[in-house]
Amino acid sequence: VQLQASGGGLVPPGGSLRLSCAASGRPFGLYTMGWFRQAPGKEREFVAAITWSGANTHYADTAKGRFNISRDNDKNMGYLRMNSLRPEDTAVYYCAAKNTPGEYYSGSTFWYDYWGQGTLVTVSS
Repeated sequence: VQLQASGGGLVPPGGSLRLSCAASGRPFGLYTMGWFRQAPGKEREFVAAITWSGANTHYADTAKGRFNISRDNDKNMGYLRMNSLRPEDTAVYYCAAKNTPGEYYSGSTFWYDYWGQGTLVTVSS
C-alpha cells in the first residue's frame, strides 16, 4: 500500500488542523493505521493509532483529549484531527500502516511496514 499524508500547515497556538492520509494500492481496510511525528532534532514518536475496523483507537499521552484519529475504509482515507495545538506539537507528521487481521496496534515505528512522506505542522503565532 502507498500512503500520502497531507493537511499540514501553519496554525496559531490553540488552533486546529485535520491531517489526511490517502492510501492506494490495496484496500485500506486490511491495515492498522498509525500517526507519528518527528520534531527537529528529535526521534520520531507515536501519536495515535486506529485498528483496521476503526473499533479501537489509542493515543500517546500528549495527544489524549486533544487529537482524534479516524478512518473511512470505503474512501481509503485516514485522518488525524488536532485541536488545541501547542508550539510543541510542531513537527513533521507521518501516517503509517501495517497489514494485520486482528485488532492490533503498536506505538513502535518498527512495527509498521508502510509510511507516507510526511506533512509539516507548524504551531506558531
